[in-house]
Amino acid sequence: MTFNHLYESEVWGEPEPESHDIVKDAIRKEQLLKEIAASQEDLRALLARVHTVQGDVDKLTSENAMLQVYIDNLTMQMAKRK
Repeated sequence: MTFNHLYESEVWGEPEPESHDIVKDAIRKEQLLKEIAASQEDLRALLARVHTVQGDVDKLTSENAMLQVYIDNLTMQMAKRK
């Protein structure tokens, strides 16, 4: 037993026994690739949504700052009239 084998067993769990069935291995690999591609697409969609929401937040933050300046100006004008 080599050090690499021990390390892999500890980190990844026990390795699956080799089936020596090329067709089953190819099917399993194809399924894994499809799952990875689907996960990547889901992540891309989530990232796009995050960017959209961040844009909305930035816009609202800017609008809130503008409204705060407007309120401050009105408050100062009202204070001067008294």
